[in-house]
Amino acid sequence: MRRSGVRGTVPRRAALHPGAWWLWSLALGTAATRTTNPLLLALLIATAGYVVATHRTTAPWSRSYTAFAKLAFAVLLIRLVFAIALGSPIPGTHVLVTLPEVPLPHWAQGIRLGGKVTAESLVFAFYDGLRLATLLVCVGAANALANPARLLKSLPGALYEMGVAVVVALTFAPNLIADVQRLRAARRLRGRPDSGIRGLLQVGLPVLEGALERSVALAAAMDARGYGRTAEVPAPVRRTTTALTLGGLLGVCAGTYGLLTAEGGTYSLPVLLAGVVAALAGLRLGGRRSPRTRYRPDPWDARAWLVAASGAAVAALLALASARDPSALHPGVVPLTAPTLPLWPAAAVLLALLPAFVVPREPS
Repeated sequence: MRRSGVRGTVPRRAALHPGAWWLWSLALGTAATRTTNPLLLALLIATAGYVVATHRTTAPWSRSYTAFAKLAFAVLLIRLVFAIALGSPIPGTHVLVTLPEVPLPHWAQGIRLGGKVTAESLVFAFYDGLRLATLLVCVGAANALANPARLLKSLPGALYEMGVAVVVALTFAPNLIADVQRLRAARRLRGRPDSGIRGLLQVGLPVLEGALERSVALAAAMDARGYGRTAEVPAPVRRTTTALTLGGLLGVCAGTYGLLTAEGGTYSLPVLLAGVVAALAGLRLGGRRSPRTRYRPDPWDARAWLVAASGAAVAALLALASARDPSALHPGVVPLTAPTLPLWPAAAVLLALLPAFVVPREPS
C-alpha cells in the first residue's frame, strides 16, 4: 500500500470536485423550474437537504445552507403577502376574506390594493413562491457543499478575477456570522448583555473592526501573489477572444429564449450549443492573459461524473415529463383540485440522492 510522507499514515482520498456539486445543484434548480407541483418541489427540497445534511462539513461556508433555507421561507411568505394585498389575476370563486379596497388613480389600472382574497389566488401564489424557494434551496446546497477556494482554482484563467470577487463575497458573510456568534458567546460568559441596542453596538463594533482587518490582510495577500497581473497578448488574439465570447453569449441567450418559447423549438438547441462552444473557446483564449499556476488541481474523476450526471438526469426527465404530461407537473387551480404525486417523475427526482451514496464524507 502506498503511504504518504508521514510514516504510518494513508493518504486521504481526494475530495469531490466542487464544480460537480454546482452542476448537480443547478440541475436540480433547473428541474424545479419545470414544475409547480408542490409534492415534487417538496421532494426536491428534501433530497437536497438530505445530501447537505450527510456531506457538509463544519467549515464556515457550510453554515450558509440554513441562511438560504430561511431566505427561501421568507420569499414564500412575501409571495403570499403580495397575493393577499395586491390581488392576483387568477379568477376564483372560493372567497376567504374581503379586505378594504383602496381606490387608486386611473393611471394605476390593473393594480388593486385589498379586495377579495380567494383560495385559488392563494394556492397559485403558494405554488409560484414554492418554486422560487426551491431554487434558493438548491443554490444554498451548492454553497454548503462546494469549497469556494477549491472552486476558484478550477475556474478558467479568463474568469479568475471575477471568481476571486465572487469567492470573497461568498466567504465574507459566513465568517461575519461566525464572528458575531463568537463575540455573543464571549459576552454571555462574562455576564454582559448580548441583545438590545446596547448589546448590538458593543458586538457590532468589534465585528466591523475584524472585517476591516481581514480585508486589509486579504488585499496584502493578493498583492503579494501578483493578483491582477496580465501577460502580453497579440492584438488578433484579443479581437478573436472578444468576438468569440460576445458571439457565444449572444448565442446562449438566443438559444435559451428559443427553448422557453414555443416558436423557437427548431433553432434553439443548435444555436444554444453553438453559443456554448464559442463562449468556451473565447474563455480558453482569454486565459492566456492571466499567467498563473494551479497547485494540486482537483481531478474530475468518476464520482464527479456520477454526481453531475445524476442532477442532469433529474432535469432532463422532469423536462420530458413537463412536455408529455403538463397537467401532472402543473396542477390546476381553477377549478381548485388537490395535487397528486406523479410516480415516474418522483422516481426521477430520487436519482439526485446518488451523491449521498457514491461520495464519501469528508472528515470534520
